[in-house]
Amino acid sequence: MARDFYEVLGVSRDASADEIQQAFRKLARKYHPDVNKSPDAEEKFKEINEAYQVLHDPKQRTRYDRFGEDFRKVPEGYENMAGAGAGPGGFRGRGGGGGFPGGGGFRGGEQGEPFTWTYEGGGEGVDMEDLLGGLFGGRGRGAGRGAAGRGAGPIPGADQEAELTLTVEEAYHGGPRKITLSGPDGPRSYDVNIPPGVSDGQRIRLAGQGGQGRGNAGAGDLYLVVRLAPHPRYRVEGRDIHVRLPVAPWEAALGASVPLQTPGGQAKVTVPPGTSSGRRLRLRGQGMPRRQGEPGDLYAEVQIMVPKHLTPRERDLFEELSRASAFDPRQPEREGARA
Repeated sequence: MARDFYEVLGVSRDASADEIQQAFRKLARKYHPDVNKSPDAEEKFKEINEAYQVLHDPKQRTRYDRFGEDFRKVPEGYENMAGAGAGPGGFRGRGGGGGFPGGGGFRGGEQGEPFTWTYEGGGEGVDMEDLLGGLFGGRGRGAGRGAAGRGAGPIPGADQEAELTLTVEEAYHGGPRKITLSGPDGPRSYDVNIPPGVSDGQRIRLAGQGGQGRGNAGAGDLYLVVRLAPHPRYRVEGRDIHVRLPVAPWEAALGASVPLQTPGGQAKVTVPPGTSSGRRLRLRGQGMPRRQGEPGDLYAEVQIMVPKHLTPRERDLFEELSRASAFDPRQPEREGARA
């Protein structure tokens, strides 16, 4: 007996169309023959594809829910006849001859011969003994015919993924770029338009650039997963950019306007008087851009730097400052402590 289509896709019987599609795409990526080279991958993919082709079509899904795996054997329109359906796995039979919508009907042969159902206009006769036997779990003369063709037909190409590593500056500005990826058929080049402000983990879709389909089916898509390379100066968190801002002791103490290099170019940062190391200064809208909506912010973290080697004059000034100042960085500063 064939596996239940819902079981094949791993969804419940009341799953929505979106849930069915998502389950199919996930399994297709895993078992597509272009991706999975295991011996049973192709058969598994055919099973997944068949389940999806039925369940994503509302009309076929309705027939499958009503008649089970033998839904293909039931003539079109039969489910609309009074008393025809009895749920998945079978239907209620009716005595005597009867007509089917579309011109079909029972035809009795000589005594002892099985009834057949024919479609007006010359369709292939279906042995009713075979039909009913299949529906009720029997093994009629044609019991294997339906299973023989399962999985036949075009197989769509598999969606594929590849990582695209960018610097923070490249991600910030975006723009056209040519990349080369190595695959089973050798290296291939692609022209990619990178959106400005693309973030780590974001996927860029290249339609029709994935695995090739079979039997005239369309190719899959190629998804480039963006990865931001580590940067010596910038740290990106979501849309915000963090950067260190080195300042001199007198700039921190007296306040200053100091230059800062950002991915978008040079900016000026106002350092308030009395700024200590670790203080974060926010530059609104100077973070990663966003195609729709507000850009992120840039946070400059102050880092007070002192010279490694002092000139004689610098040493004299620092010594004079140490004698004149009552400031103790290890104690909380009190109001009015300074004269």
